[in-house]
Amino acid sequence: MIGCSTGRMFHVTVAGGSYQEGLTAIIQGNPPGMEFTEQEIYGDLLLRKPGADELSSPRKEPDLPIIYSGLNVEDTVKGAGNKNHTNGTPLVILIPNLDRHFIHIEQYQDTNRTPRPGHASYASFIKYGPNDDAIGAGLFSGRRTSTIVAAGYVAKKVLKKFGIEVFSYIKEAASVRCPDIDFGTALDYTNKYRQMRRDYDPFYQQVYVNGRVNMDMRYLEKCRVFAEIENQIDDIRAKAPKIAPEEVRDKYGVHHIVNCPDIDAAEEMVKACNKITKTGDSSGGMVEVVVLGAPAGLGEPVFERLDCQLGKMLGIGAIKAVEIGAGMAVKDMTGFGNNDQLYSENGKVKFKSNNAGGITGGLSSGQPIVVRVAVKPTPTIDKEQNTIDKYTLENKKLEAITRRDPTIVGRIWPVVENFTAMVILDNLMMHFGYQAMMK
Repeated sequence: MIGCSTGRMFHVTVAGGSYQEGLTAIIQGNPPGMEFTEQEIYGDLLLRKPGADELSSPRKEPDLPIIYSGLNVEDTVKGAGNKNHTNGTPLVILIPNLDRHFIHIEQYQDTNRTPRPGHASYASFIKYGPNDDAIGAGLFSGRRTSTIVAAGYVAKKVLKKFGIEVFSYIKEAASVRCPDIDFGTALDYTNKYRQMRRDYDPFYQQVYVNGRVNMDMRYLEKCRVFAEIENQIDDIRAKAPKIAPEEVRDKYGVHHIVNCPDIDAAEEMVKACNKITKTGDSSGGMVEVVVLGAPAGLGEPVFERLDCQLGKMLGIGAIKAVEIGAGMAVKDMTGFGNNDQLYSENGKVKFKSNNAGGITGGLSSGQPIVVRVAVKPTPTIDKEQNTIDKYTLENKKLEAITRRDPTIVGRIWPVVENFTAMVILDNLMMHFGYQAMMK
């Protein structure tokens, strides 16, 4: 399997599967001197993990990370203050699978002869044969996107050092669309939403805030605690504070389920998704990701244009289309209407519009970079479908019985956001190299 790496200067390799021992993100190129904790990485992972609300799969994976290598375990010199700082070696983040009980494995075994329509199970069987990791779809499962979130969080933290913000939100779900929102307002909203989710997440509070796992513990000590947590998942979840929608709105100013910066639209999204779910079906949507503060000139012409690299988000399994700026709408525009006209104000270059989405000629223009991705409906549904027996090629009927997400859009936005951060940081590092050599 040779397609599990991306990036040049900020290089990420992922491994693992849905029902293997866990998943791994190996990050090379992270600058030394950055402090990281498992708690802050989990602060992003909890936004993607299943079982958090009515729009996600009931699988109860907590997605607790372990930083296995790449950090100084102690100050390199007494009083240096560089404990838990990156040291220039590959940063390795492990995400153990803690909710992979045999009853769920058996459900997959019972249905793995009959590929799920819309899923990779038939094509992967043809590619890898009978040893294909078909339990929970292996690396083709949405579960492997946890590695993108972990690696992308590292990239986002580095980008913030240089004044670059990357954030995303749900633009559309089940055909309910969020109205256009000022980017500053949307960024403020998503930050409040993140805080709300951390405050209400029982694992964030009980495992990290209460110090059950901390950065002073050795790897094997953390594994011991994780083994305990594996048997306490239900008890920990039961102690989660009850979310009262009105209280969340009053305290945080956000919707209690959906990260959409228009609360009324978010509520309509939930209703529309649930209406479809009751029929046994699933729904799709759209995520918008925005990059603020990126300098002009990021990107590598011809085959590594910035928009081309962002298009690699098609590597996220549920993404079926990526558009930059006006995207598909340009087909209905004229050149005059599509062009983003420039002007100078107080010694700075500005634009009258941003149909290009902050990218022209494959290079960033200095404007906000705006990307939207189309998220397909969850392929695993509770409806009878036509399929085959992949061993005998007999025609079969399939009715899904495995755990599933009513919609993927509610959990995929942090994946899109953090993948974008990886691309931007990779290009920023190359950009700094060019700038240094031109001086």
